[in-house]
Amino acid sequence: MYIKQLQLSHYRNYENVTVAFENKVNVILGENAQGKTNLIESIFVLALAKSHRTPRDKELITWEQDYARIEGIVERRNGSLKLDVIISDKGKKVKLNHLEQRKLSEYIGSANVVMFAPEDLNIVKGAPQIRRRFLDMEIGQINPVYLHYLGKYQKILQQRNHLLKELQKQKQNRVMLDVLTEQLVEAGSKVIERRYEFLQLLQSWAETIHFDISRGKESLKLEYKPSIDVSEKTELSKIEQVFFEAFEKIVDKEIMRGSTLIGPHRDDIGFTVNEKDVQVYGSQGQQRTTALSVKLAEIELIKDKIGEYPILLLDDVLSELDDFRQSHLLHAIQGKVQTFVTTTSIDGIDHQTLKEAATFIVTQGDIEKVK
Repeated sequence: MYIKQLQLSHYRNYENVTVAFENKVNVILGENAQGKTNLIESIFVLALAKSHRTPRDKELITWEQDYARIEGIVERRNGSLKLDVIISDKGKKVKLNHLEQRKLSEYIGSANVVMFAPEDLNIVKGAPQIRRRFLDMEIGQINPVYLHYLGKYQKILQQRNHLLKELQKQKQNRVMLDVLTEQLVEAGSKVIERRYEFLQLLQSWAETIHFDISRGKESLKLEYKPSIDVSEKTELSKIEQVFFEAFEKIVDKEIMRGSTLIGPHRDDIGFTVNEKDVQVYGSQGQQRTTALSVKLAEIELIKDKIGEYPILLLDDVLSELDDFRQSHLLHAIQGKVQTFVTTTSIDGIDHQTLKEAATFIVTQGDIEKVK
């Protein structure tokens, strides 16, 4: 798949631009603070209806404007799709081929993207919530029903936490707590099941890619670390059983703290290289190779699942990688993935992929193709 055309209206520092892209590497060139990352972000928002940079949609709207709009034509193997995201003070609308979609889960997956930016190196060394967010975004693209269960889980979690705080203040009948716990287990177990499945698939791709990048010297393992001990119990009924039993043991502690202490909202991922925790003991080079391996594995996993490659967004990431990792990344995508690369300069990046790329200059919210 690839983006054929993108139109931005009142989006960040883009007042009104329309640009056609090519189904190959597209280099977005410009000085800092001109709008390169905003452009990459808009493609991400077009696909996932949310930003990777901010949870506040209003920040995407140009100052003193009422709305922002992103329109795109995406070519897929089954034909063209018209995608449309409109953000205003009243909320967010998404349209697919001009028809408004009532649920985001019915829209997400129409275009698939993989983002790799400097902050994505924190997938390895950052806080657990970064890895949970990574899981949620990537699984949601290839399994939209996951977003339904995740949204349901988060809503029930909020209600349960509120009730736990109320039970702190005054002793009440716990019947409502039991009801919410049962609902939370049902939705949460389905989230856990799908996370397990996704990480097993990602592991199979990432291990091979990491072995290749490290020239056969390192073996990468990904480990799902749920907050409940489900071990190898990956069947849904067994996950639910363990989940229930865990809640029974800690309910008094939860009331005392006024918070739900276990569940997918506390899950994590572990990374080991040659059986050592790369998050703790890995060098910066090993951490970066791990992050790169995971991102390249995402591309192959999505291709395997949906039958075509996703769109790759590389936001100022080449400057963060050494020559060898740069070369491996560019070689891996050459000729098969539509890619957007933002950079202030391609000097010093001597690779055939960039020499054959389409180049666009961004200046103060205006974008122009280099002929």
